[in-house]
Amino acid sequence: MSATMKSLLVSTLATQALGHALFQQLWVNGVDKGSTCSVTSNDVRCNVGGSKGVAGKCPVEAGGTVTVEMHQQNGDRGCKNEAIGGAHYGPVLVYMSKVDDSTKADGSSGWFKVYENAWAPSNKRVGDDDFWGVKDLNTCCGKLDVKIPADLVAGDYLLRAEVIALHTAGSSGGAQLYLSCYQLSVTGGGSLSPPTVKFPGAYKSSDPGIQINIHAAVSKYVAPGPAVIAGGTTVTPGSAVCPKAAAKMVRGMNDIFSF
Repeated sequence: MSATMKSLLVSTLATQALGHALFQQLWVNGVDKGSTCSVTSNDVRCNVGGSKGVAGKCPVEAGGTVTVEMHQQNGDRGCKNEAIGGAHYGPVLVYMSKVDDSTKADGSSGWFKVYENAWAPSNKRVGDDDFWGVKDLNTCCGKLDVKIPADLVAGDYLLRAEVIALHTAGSSGGAQLYLSCYQLSVTGGGSLSPPTVKFPGAYKSSDPGIQINIHAAVSKYVAPGPAVIAGGTTVTPGSAVCPKAAAKMVRGMNDIFSF
C-alpha cells in the first residue's frame, strides 16, 4: 500500500494463540490506499519483528481522516459475518507516534492516543450486553474512521490501531490485544506535540481496563492508557457513524497474543 501497514499483536506474556483479527487496510479521506501496501509484523510495539519498517508512506493532511479495517475471517469480504466475532467485546483505540522516518521507525518512540471507542452501559444484565467499541466496528463491517488532529505538527508518524478483546479477561493475562501500525506522512498542521507514553509500559496486566470480567455486571469501565489528546476523537459506543466507504473491505489472516 502507499499507506504502509505493519501488522501486529502484542503480549506481555508473548503467548501465541490461534489466528484471530488484524486491521488490514488503510483509507485516506475515503480513498482506498490498499493496493500498493506492504505488510510486516512487529514486536511488542508493532508486533514480533516489527522493528523494521517497509517502503512507502501514506500522505495525509492534518485534519484529514484515515479509515482502517479489521476483519476476522481470511478472504471473507462481505458483511454477513461479524468483523470481530465470537463475542470478543472490548474497546477500540488508536495511537500515533511522531518519528523521524516512518519507514525506519521501530515503535520505541512515545505514543499518544487520538481515538477511543470503549464502553457504555445498556442497563442490562451483564457487560456482554453493554455497548462496546468492537460492536460498533462490527456494525460498520470492520471499518473505523480516525481523524488526524488538525493542529498536529507536520511530519512522519506511526499510527497504531488496536482492539482489546475482554471475553477472557477475568483473570490476569486473559485480555487479547489485536493491532496494526501504519506508516504516515502528515502535512499541514500546526504546533501540537502531545505528551506521550511508551509501549511496553503504557499498560499493566492488572489495569482495570485490561483485567475485567465482562460476563458479570459492569458498572464502570476505563480504557487503558492515557486520555485522548486535545483534537482527538472520543466516541460513545452505540453512537458511531460508519465510514462512507464501508461497502469495500479486505479481510485477511492473522495471529493473536494474550496480554
